[in-house]
Amino acid sequence: MKRRDLMSHIFAEGCRILREGHKHTVVYNPANNLTSSVSRQREIDDFMARKICRDLGVREP
Repeated sequence: MKRRDLMSHIFAEGCRILREGHKHTVVYNPANNLTSSVSRQREIDDFMARKICRDLGVREP
């Protein structure tokens, strides 16, 4: 899955960027107070994308 597609999905679910790191972006879901880190690589494995969504408490893409 492309990183930009995953980030668009996460933002559509109401999540926000908490902070930017060198290799990861930390995303925060204010609805349930959960965080997860998203790698800055262009391609993110589908398993990892599902895990990030589960960590944030949003539906899977």
